[in-house]
Amino acid sequence: MLSSKLQQYKLILASGSPRRQQFFKDLELDFEIRLKEIEEVFPPELVAGEITNYLAELKAAAFDGTLDDNEILVTSDTIVWHNNKALGKPKDKADAFQILKSLSNSTHEVITSVCFKTNSKTDLLCETTKVTFNKLSDEAIHYYIDTYKPFDKAGAYGIQEWIGFIAVSKIEGSYANVMGMPVDKVYEYLSNLE
Repeated sequence: MLSSKLQQYKLILASGSPRRQQFFKDLELDFEIRLKEIEEVFPPELVAGEITNYLAELKAAAFDGTLDDNEILVTSDTIVWHNNKALGKPKDKADAFQILKSLSNSTHEVITSVCFKTNSKTDLLCETTKVTFNKLSDEAIHYYIDTYKPFDKAGAYGIQEWIGFIAVSKIEGSYANVMGMPVDKVYEYLSNLE
């Protein structure tokens, strides 16, 4: 449905994330994947959604001067925000354990920013979802890390995996956002393009 509306555009997804790529497929969008390596470093004074906005725009800026007039570039960044600190992807097993231990028996925010860039404009949207975890045993955390190896995921977990079933007691906001993209907002933005 949406793909016919976007026929005059060429959609470029600049993400290596299998989940984000699957979202675009599930929306039945015609898109191309283009990747550029960037160092995901942000100024230390930024907080919460300012971080994801900055990084999503940084990823888009890597494509300056390379887009055709009919191309729409989509970049995205997700963090887990907990105790006034950004939790990105874990460095190793010990880091993953510490992250999940800190999320146990508390509420955190999953924040995703999506940047839409053309040659004439750049638009940003930012979505926050609150996720509450049950108390997790050390055994459950170790089992999850050893079995699912969540080293490519912000906050060291994938809500769609085993841990999502046993740990998540409450979600306020978009479920898809916790997986890495507020799909409803992306759909709405693309639907409203002239």
